[in-house]
Amino acid sequence: MRILGIDPGLRITGYGCIEGDVVRPKIVEAGIFRLATGSPVPPVADRLVELDRDLRELIERVQPQIIAVEGLFAHYAHPETAVKMAHGRGVILLAAQQMGLTIMEFKPAEVKKAATGSGRATKVQMQEAIQALFGLATLPTPADVADALAIGVCGLRRAEAQSGISI
Repeated sequence: MRILGIDPGLRITGYGCIEGDVVRPKIVEAGIFRLATGSPVPPVADRLVELDRDLRELIERVQPQIIAVEGLFAHYAHPETAVKMAHGRGVILLAAQQMGLTIMEFKPAEVKKAATGSGRATKVQMQEAIQALFGLATLPTPADVADALAIGVCGLRRAEAQSGISI
């Protein structure tokens, strides 16, 4: 079973494709999509088209059965960020659905708690937890990669729990 974890963003979207079981997961591929930047910043619509193209190419390459996506987090001081993130999540969910993949969604605090034991873990704590879980020589960077891998691990855990067997 292959699971593709996605940490959505409109500047950087992290991804991590994993397989195996929750005790010994293996990284198939991990990285980021660095969406168009510049001055002025390209319109959101342009970045969404780029995200869609990059994601579909990745899905074709790594062939996951499940896409695990981080849910929205809205901070009262920055409500516009949640709206922009929703655009990116919409592109991700649409592409996954159109490509016939199972979709799982996880709240940010759920991902942090699963990876570190704390729903309020810092970016560094997440990186350290993922480094330990996968036996990586260095911290996964940028932090979006660690987050995407953690989201994938949440997907793997849920898939195992739903099937009642180790995948």
